[in-house]
Amino acid sequence: MSGKKREHPKEKSKLHARSKHRGRYDFKALIIACPELESFVALNAYDDLSIDFFNPEAVKMLNTALLKFHYNLDFWDMPSNYLCPPIPGRADYIHNVADILYRSNPEILDGRIKKNGHIKCLDIGVGANCIYPIIGATEYGWNFVGSEIDKKAIEAANKIVFKNEYLTEKVEIRLQESSRDFFRGVVKEGELFDLTICNPPFHASIEDAQQGTKRKIKNLKGEKAKTILNFGGQSNELWCEGGEIKFIKDMIYQSRQYKDSCLWFSTLVSKESNVPGIHKLLERIEASEVGTLPMGQGNKISRVVIWTFKSKAEQQDWQRKRWRLV
Repeated sequence: MSGKKREHPKEKSKLHARSKHRGRYDFKALIIACPELESFVALNAYDDLSIDFFNPEAVKMLNTALLKFHYNLDFWDMPSNYLCPPIPGRADYIHNVADILYRSNPEILDGRIKKNGHIKCLDIGVGANCIYPIIGATEYGWNFVGSEIDKKAIEAANKIVFKNEYLTEKVEIRLQESSRDFFRGVVKEGELFDLTICNPPFHASIEDAQQGTKRKIKNLKGEKAKTILNFGGQSNELWCEGGEIKFIKDMIYQSRQYKDSCLWFSTLVSKESNVPGIHKLLERIEASEVGTLPMGQGNKISRVVIWTFKSKAEQQDWQRKRWRLV
């Protein structure tokens, strides 16, 4: 029996103002863009069209539909058991760092930013889903290098790139042979980037990852819920020795060695308790400017920490020499 029809807010106000995902999912439009989604859509207990978000195949198909509808992709797919990202949250990362990149330019008009094909980004750990390059290239015209240590993930990401003509001109996937390195082995001699982005492994061990999933499922569906890794994920995507904080601190130390190669460095930080220590480390290694960009999607709150080793004058000089808004 259906429950009472729920009243929903017109917009998801926690998402960035330029996000294409502030409204509720328009399943009718999404099915037109991706007919395969229809078999996963049904009325829920509140007479709303929805999918079972505990079904990995349904979530994957919803992502496919969102990418086709909002970002004009011809093809998107990824191997099973790899991280299937929440697209609204990933888009928010790109929109928030875009605000920092363009803050000194007058091109922002009514919340819209003109595309800029001069900007080049490094996605550290691009993954099989290639989601950040897809959004950044489509929304802002940026160019991307995506680094990855997993050869199967590289194969999947390249398949996405090669099957979408626009991406072939914008995205290059490179193998990172060392799991200890973030920039060395990927950044070529003399190569410059305007921005690096990263979605670090969250957990410190596979056991920690499994316990976290159990807690999440229990909170959402009660004691008898099955443990389903809803968004999948390989070991290097979900956990690393020392967890998120060690991963980020190692990346920060190495970023100092590449301070002349990049304008802005950034990373997603899931645990709020890690932020003060990250800021202290960035102060200790003499970053010129550090910021934390809050993000929210539903009940989930996260943030991006962004830093640069260049002064305001050096940032402006970099932009004059490297790129201009067109």
